[in-house]
Amino acid sequence: MTTDTIASSTSPLFEKAEPSAYFSDQDYHRFHERAAKYDRDNLFFDEDLADLRERGYLRAALPVELGGGGLGFAALAREQRRLAYWAPATALAINMHLYWTGPATALAASGGENLGWLLRAVADGQVLAAGHGERGNDLGLDDSLTQAVRQADGSYVVTGRKTFTSLSPVWDHLGIHARDDTDPAHPKIVHLFVDRTAKGVSTEKTWDALGVRATASDDTVLDNVHVPAGRVVGISEIGEPYPPYVTGILQWYIPLVSNVYFGIARRALDLAELNAQARTSLALPGQRHADKPAVQRQLAEAEILLDAAWSLLERATEDLDAATDHGEWWTPRLFSVKEFTTTTARRVVDIATQVVGASSVSRSNELERLYRDVRTGSLHPPNTDAILDVIGKFAVRVLP
Repeated sequence: MTTDTIASSTSPLFEKAEPSAYFSDQDYHRFHERAAKYDRDNLFFDEDLADLRERGYLRAALPVELGGGGLGFAALAREQRRLAYWAPATALAINMHLYWTGPATALAASGGENLGWLLRAVADGQVLAAGHGERGNDLGLDDSLTQAVRQADGSYVVTGRKTFTSLSPVWDHLGIHARDDTDPAHPKIVHLFVDRTAKGVSTEKTWDALGVRATASDDTVLDNVHVPAGRVVGISEIGEPYPPYVTGILQWYIPLVSNVYFGIARRALDLAELNAQARTSLALPGQRHADKPAVQRQLAEAEILLDAAWSLLERATEDLDAATDHGEWWTPRLFSVKEFTTTTARRVVDIATQVVGASSVSRSNELERLYRDVRTGSLHPPNTDAILDVIGKFAVRVLP
């Protein structure tokens, strides 16, 4: 399939009637044309990032008075899945910037924590990124192998290694978590931002992965890095609830990353449906591959799965925008959104490749890249094991 084959999604579920607030069809086509090159050569998405900057997309969740778009959960989620439809790795990487900005805006609006410096930095064009991954840490945000030594003035000296640091070539401020053992009886997790220019910060190029290759998710090494007190955005004892900003980033991160994988699956299924309509069939003389009942059943199953995922994503982001009170079930519900959407996306892409057949695994076929890109969905924290563990424990404790 060429880019021109699909000017837009064939599905009414993809909001064709609601155009992007940031990108034109020509923009999307440019993103799409670059995606194959970035993937093939394991390149960072420099040209895409320049376009995103120019159109103000990095400020999409910032308040209007700071030059932002003022987008909430649902609007930004839809933008992300449109972008992922054309350029999955670009959408996934910029996600790791966007999810810091939404809760910072919300906290500033509510008079909560002072994150004005962060909002001003983004308004000035600076890039945020996430540094939570660590080799050997299977507890995620609940603990850390990175050490934070508290100083008398409230600053910290941080030492450790962070893996899968998307946007590694360009980030200006890296949000991390680290362990403070100043009081061994009450260890704490400190959430703070490291400046790229700080002494002791370095990048080790490790990224040559199966899929979403343009994210450039290299390792970040922190060697006695001094972090001023003003860059600390939350502290909590291990086992205690997350600080407000950290809770906020989870509420933004999970729906946004889930929508990226929905976009991948929607693109794959559209390609498969158009392929089936274009292919002739020897088994059915004068008819198409799409006329086979078995193919129609496969496509029907995939459409039902995507419809369910779309409905779940829309409800979750609308509830977040409306501040719907789900009580202690908010976290399990968000985890459910991620698990269902990412596993559904993988299943839908698998169906798409079956419908297209052997040609779908050719490196010249876009489906081959989408097949690889969708595999990482369940690996993003919280991964499948962590999600099932959390939801299972809530179910046993809450349900009769």
